[in-house]
Amino acid sequence: MNKINLTIQRKTIFEVVQHADDHPTAADVIDRLRGKGFNFAYGTVYNSLRYLTDVGLIRELKLGEAVSRYDARTDEHQHIVCTVCGRVDEVLTELPGGWLQKAALETKYKIEHVQVVLEGVCEPCMTKQP
Repeated sequence: MNKINLTIQRKTIFEVVQHADDHPTAADVIDRLRGKGFNFAYGTVYNSLRYLTDVGLIRELKLGEAVSRYDARTDEHQHIVCTVCGRVDEVLTELPGGWLQKAALETKYKIEHVQVVLEGVCEPCMTKQP
């Protein structure tokens, strides 16, 4: 197993993602770094997010949006996106038993990764007055 090389920049960026509860985009990470007094170059942030993803410390989420979001929770779980405000939450309910095997049989694919994205309207958006 290769040793993980956490430079000061990577460690700081990892901590920002790790302490976020909203699955931040790279731009969100840059804003939060600036709020903490760090001024990392855009390339440093993007390259660090790629590295952290490649070594398995964070997950890159492509949720049908133009930009990726990042999640420090790497255990198997899914996501739900509000179609009104764009909020992203985690779904910890397990997928139905046998679903992956049935999908693999139907498509003749060897499934390597699962990412189910649910869409709906979050509770705060439902309770807002029109």
